[in-house]
Parts: sequence; structure tokens; C-alpha cells
Amino acid sequence: MRFLIAGFGSIGRRHLRNLLALGQTDLVLLRSGRSTLPTDEIAGLPVEHSLDAALAHRPEAVFVATPTALHMDVAIPAAAAGCHLFLEKPIDADTTRVPELRAALAHGGGQVLVGFQYRFHPGLRKVRSLLAQNAIGRVVSARAQWGEYLPGWHPWEDYRNSYAARADLGGGVLNTLSHPIDYLRWLMGEVRSVSASLNNLSPLELDVEDNAELLLKFHSGSLATVHLDYYQRPPSHSLEISFEKGRVRWDGASGCAVIENAELGTIDTLCPPDGFERNDMFLAEMKDFVRLCQGDQFEHCTLADGKRVQKIVEVSRQSSSQSGCSVQLPS
Repeated sequence: MRFLIAGFGSIGRRHLRNLLALGQTDLVLLRSGRSTLPTDEIAGLPVEHSLDAALAHRPEAVFVATPTALHMDVAIPAAAAGCHLFLEKPIDADTTRVPELRAALAHGGGQVLVGFQYRFHPGLRKVRSLLAQNAIGRVVSARAQWGEYLPGWHPWEDYRNSYAARADLGGGVLNTLSHPIDYLRWLMGEVRSVSASLNNLSPLELDVEDNAELLLKFHSGSLATVHLDYYQRPPSHSLEISFEKGRVRWDGASGCAVIENAELGTIDTLCPPDGFERNDMFLAEMKDFVRLCQGDQFEHCTLADGKRVQKIVEVSRQSSSQSGCSVQLPS
């Protein structure tokens, strides 16, 4: 099976390494040549600098790992050519071109996996299993928070030139750290409305927001708050869910979920397997995508999921521009 990796920044490099780790060696790269990363790992691999030349290799699947605002420029032609797509999150800077992508997929016959890798985190999967069992009652509310210091992400480059920091490339903390929006939907169901405030609070010299505060109201009646930022040192990523009969706290650093059953007076700690590393999520996601491409059973985050997250992002921006007024999501 031939895979095309479009974009060779840090996530494109991770996909390359994980494909090789899974024994997939028929690889083609599409590069702009602007990456500052070393190229020793790709010696001997075919490298193209135009999408037409890359698709002429007739890949069966394409990894869309370009900057956010350029995703659809790769995804739509690749879908029309019949390729399966691994579409990095967020699917695009907005949702305006999703109908065009759907038409291309219908023509080409491919399928899409959207790269929200936290769905493959063993701790969050255990939380989801707990929810399905209704073990400590109905979800009442949740709080997700994720903050990281943007200049520390890629210390080899000026963070102000990165896609995450540039409005023209679809950056901003709300787009770039949108994982909690996805896993809250995955855990709690669909969001009905959003109130939001997007801000620039740090001295990072960005033309995008470095802080996002969201209040999500779900169709179930539950509520969730989401905090995202680009300035937190040391980084912190956590989720706390309050149930009718107890509480669950998940910590992104340890990966463990602490389950407190107030009625029984019990506290259980569920941790990932020994030796778990962050890349294990990406590797599990990659295995799922390979199964999708091979026509085997798979579990994946769909284009519809990716579009819904991006619609929540759009509605959040609308709410912030209206002084945080609650905005309904389309059904």
C-alpha cells in the first residue's frame, strides 16, 4: 500500500516514523521545502514539490499534514483521485469547503479519518467505558483545561512563524488545541450552544488568540467549561467530570483517571499500561487508519466529527465577537 505524506513538519515526521514502525515502506513525500527540520530520515524516499506530481505516484492514502489553512487544497484533489485521507485536525480554518470535500469523496470513493488522537488515550477510553456503564450516574458538568507555552513547542524555530501563531495559516489556540472540544463530544454527546471569550493575554506578540474560555451546553442538559492557552508554564492538561454519584479526574501528564464513587465511598485509580508514551496514541490511531485503508474493521473519528468540532470553533468566535452571548449550533 502506498502512502503520501503531504507536509513534513513535526506531525508529518511523526506519521512517517509510525508508518515505518508498522512496516509500511511504500511512501511518498510532498514538501514545500520550508521546514526547518533535518532531512536525514527521508533520504532515499521519493519527494515531490507539487501535488499533481505527488498524486501521479497513485497513492492509496494521503496524510494531510500541511498548515491548517492549506488542508483542503490537498484533501479535495486527493479525495477526487480516490485516496483515503488522514486529515489532521482541525479539518480546516473553517467549514466552508467541507461540501466540496464531501463531493470529491463521493466521486473518488475514499474515506476519512480526522486526527484527534486523544480518542485513543487509554485513560480517556476508560472514562468513556465508565460513562457507558452509568456506574456513577448521569454526567452533570465537566471542566477541561489545557495550557502550554507556545515558544517551547518547537524550540528550533521562531514560534511567531509557526502555523499555530499565524492567522493566515489557521492558527490560534482555539483551532490548535481543539482536542478537548472533540473528546468532550465523544464522552458527553452533542453540543447545543456555546458562550465564549477569546483573548490575547500574554506578551507573545501574536495576531491570534492565546486564550479561549468556552461554556458548552449539551443536548443532554449537561454543561462543560473549556480553558485553552498558549502561555501556561509548566504545561497542564486535565479533565474533571462531575456525576450524580461521584467524580472522575483525568490528568494528561500521568494519563491516569481517578474515579470517586461518593455513594460507595470508593476511590479507584486507572492508569495506562506500564511503558505508555504519548506516541502510543498516534500509533494506535495509525493502526486504525491502516485498517480503514485495508477495508478491515476500524474505529475512527469521521469527517462529520471533524466538521462538528470546527462548527463549535466557528460559533465560539461568533459568541466572542458578541461579548460572549450564547450562540446555538445548527442541528
